[in-house]
Amino acid sequence: MALETKNYDKERDIADIANQIAVALQGIRFGSVEIIIHENKVVQIERKEKLRFDNRSALDKRASF
Repeated sequence: MALETKNYDKERDIADIANQIAVALQGIRFGSVEIIIHENKVVQIERKEKLRFDNRSALDKRASF
């Protein structure tokens, strides 16, 4: 019985991690998602997002100040 509970918890943990990775990927256009693993376990998920601007738009914004 204890093994079943342990397997259920492990499956739930995997599903939670997969869900968090999916959330990190949502809406990202430019960037990266890094998954940090320590001793066979996911311990951290990092999302790095880049904001890119058209050069012409950036110049127009500077000129309006």
